[in-house]
Amino acid sequence: MTRRAIRIWFLIHKWSSLIPMAFLLMLCVTGLPLIFHDEIDAATESGAQAFAGPPSAQSGLPLDGLLARALAERPGEVPLFMAFSQDDPILTITTGPAPDAAAKDMTLLLFDRSTGESLGPVPVSPVMDFLLELHTDMFLGLAGMLVLGVMGLGFVLALISGVVLYTPFMRRLRFGTVRQGRSERVRRLDQHNLFGIVALAWMLVIGVTGAINAFADPLTDSWRDGELAQMTAAYAGQPPLDPARYGSIDAAMASAQTALPGRSPQFIGFPGGDWSTGHHYAIFFQGDTPLTQNLLTPALVDAATGRLTDAATMPALNQALMMSKPLHFGDYGGLPLKIVWAVLTLATIWVLWTGLLLWWKRRRGYVDRRVEEIYRSGLETAPA
Repeated sequence: MTRRAIRIWFLIHKWSSLIPMAFLLMLCVTGLPLIFHDEIDAATESGAQAFAGPPSAQSGLPLDGLLARALAERPGEVPLFMAFSQDDPILTITTGPAPDAAAKDMTLLLFDRSTGESLGPVPVSPVMDFLLELHTDMFLGLAGMLVLGVMGLGFVLALISGVVLYTPFMRRLRFGTVRQGRSERVRRLDQHNLFGIVALAWMLVIGVTGAINAFADPLTDSWRDGELAQMTAAYAGQPPLDPARYGSIDAAMASAQTALPGRSPQFIGFPGGDWSTGHHYAIFFQGDTPLTQNLLTPALVDAATGRLTDAATMPALNQALMMSKPLHFGDYGGLPLKIVWAVLTLATIWVLWTGLLLWWKRRRGYVDRRVEEIYRSGLETAPA
């Protein structure tokens, strides 16, 4: 590369790192406990117990009866979601004051589908909820999510530019070299490069999945206004279905499973919410393998009649969104993978911290010296 090209890449790396630095450090620090959110919740919930019985996604008591019990516990409210477990008989029913209720107004109720026992509201963990909201949108809603999405894209650009600048050093120095006999600044640079290249693939995955997650709301809106609207075009212009006219959930589930045999339901979006239309139960089925269990296919069932309207795979970007959420927090491989995620998060914090120190303690003419060093490294390894 020419000196000019190196300077451009160096400036790209510098500013794409510095601008999102504070956000990235916050995301790493809050992300660490969120990796173990299931384990933390299980350890802190009072009276937590294991429940025997088939998974609620497979069988159990009729859904209509459990829904009636939930609405009896929340008089005056309407059903919003029903979520199934693939591991135990726990069924989650979400209610709210209106079909388009905000998240803060929703109530999540737990039921044992094998016995019909009501387990009360989902336990609240104020600390974990605080960390999750800070990590997701910084308490700013969609605006905060979009800001973090842009910061994630900046992080990806910083990683790519860092690889471009590090390539000459990989040819001149042995991999993993930390020049102990040099100045503190050189040792810090070598540590920055070493930890960065070791965790590179993981950081790219986290940066890309984090950016995708940040644009979740626009992607969902695009699917609802596009593909979902096309699937339910016959209902366009009709007023939303009154909750008093909602038909049988069990009948709707039977219609959906006939159209998508062999798949397991993950959740149901009731009419009027972001994941459905004003007239349909949107029953989302997951894949039947560990790799495809987060690839969802919605079946739209007329909530009044119980007849299937349509079933179609979601667009690629929405499927990427479904895949990215568990991948971002290491939810694919149980506790061992979560530990790996935590170690790599600590490595990322070190990369960010050493990069910040390199910039903070820079001396006059630092950019010119670094450009010249990288340029000469390339010359030393170029073929004769």
